[in-house]
Amino acid sequence: MGKKIRVLIVDDSALVRNALSEVLSSDPDIEIMATASDPFIAAAKMRDEVPDVITLDVEMPRMDGITFLRKIMSQHPVPVVICSTLAGTGTQTAIKALEYGALEILQKPNLGTKKFFEESKIRICDAIKAAAMSKAKKISRPMKVTPKLTADAILPQPGSRAMVETTEKIIAVGASTGGTEALRTLFEALPHDAPGMVVVQHMPENFTKAFAKRLDGLCRVSIKEAENNDTVLRGQVLIAPGNKHMLLKRSGARYYVETKEGPLVSRHRPSVDVLFRSAARYAGKNALAVIMTGMGDDGARGMLEMKEAGAFTIAQDEESCVVFGMPKEAIKRNAVDKVVALEKIAGSVLRMCQGS
Repeated sequence: MGKKIRVLIVDDSALVRNALSEVLSSDPDIEIMATASDPFIAAAKMRDEVPDVITLDVEMPRMDGITFLRKIMSQHPVPVVICSTLAGTGTQTAIKALEYGALEILQKPNLGTKKFFEESKIRICDAIKAAAMSKAKKISRPMKVTPKLTADAILPQPGSRAMVETTEKIIAVGASTGGTEALRTLFEALPHDAPGMVVVQHMPENFTKAFAKRLDGLCRVSIKEAENNDTVLRGQVLIAPGNKHMLLKRSGARYYVETKEGPLVSRHRPSVDVLFRSAARYAGKNALAVIMTGMGDDGARGMLEMKEAGAFTIAQDEESCVVFGMPKEAIKRNAVDKVVALEKIAGSVLRMCQGS
C-alpha cells in the first residue's frame, strides 16, 4: 500500500478533534499526524513534520484561524480545509478563508452524535483526499472509494429530447475543490446581462448562502442561493443550496429550478450530475454546460447527456484546475466540445451563446 495522507487537525475543541480523528482514521488512505488545540501548538508540531493536509477551525484562542492560514500560505503553503460552524461570524469568516487559499469548507461535526452517518464520513474523507491531490499533478495511487449512486436516484434518464428551442440560453456549471475561487473568476468576467446561470458548487449547508452573498457584492451579475421555484433570469446566477439537489425545469418558455432532498449522487448533494441531467432533459440544445476544477467524476455522465441532447459543453483545462478530476473524467467520456483555461471560460460561454 502507498503512503498515507497525513493530516494535522487544528481545533480548540477536544470533542471536535476526537470526532475528526475517528472519522478520518476510518479511511485506510488517511492517518492523523497530530492534533493541536491552537495555531501555536500546530506550528510547533509542523517544525518536526509538515502534514499533507491541515484541517483548521477559524475561531480559536490566542490566534484565529484566518491569521494562521495567511501565515501558512505565505511561508510554507500546505493544503488547508476549513472546518467551521454553521452560523454567525464563523460562517462569514470561513467564506473569507477561501480568499486566502483554503481549498474547501467542511461542516463541523455534530457533537451530539457519537457515530457519524456514512454520508458525513464520505464528505470529510473525500475533502481531505481532494486537498492532498491538489498539490500534485499526478495521482500517485488510486484512492479507495465506496459505491456511489448515479443521477437515476433523483431523476430518471430522459426518454425524449427537450422541448423546442427558445431564444433564452441557460448555462449550467459544476465545480468542486478549488471551485469557489474559480467561480469568482468566471462570474467577475460576466456582463450584467449575461444568460441565466445555474450552478452546483460542492459546499455544506448554510455556507452557500454566505458564499453567494459574498460573490454578489463583487460581480455585475446578480448572485443568490437558489430557492425552490426560482425563475432562471438573464443577468442572474442561482447557486444550489448546500445539502440539496438542484434541478432545472421548464414551464412553457419559463425556466426555473427545483431544490429537493435525496441520497448522495456521485458522492455529493448537491450533485452536478443531477443538475446536468435535468438541463439535458428540459433545456437540451438551449443549454451550455461548463465543468470546472474538482476531485472525482461528478458531472461527467450528466455532461455527456447534455452533449447528446444538443448542448455545447466546455471543460476547464488541467493547468488552471486546482484538481483536474471532474473535467478529466468528462473529457475521457467524450462529453466535452472545448477545453478552455479558467480565464477564458466566460468569453467562450458568451461567444457560444451569441453565435448559436
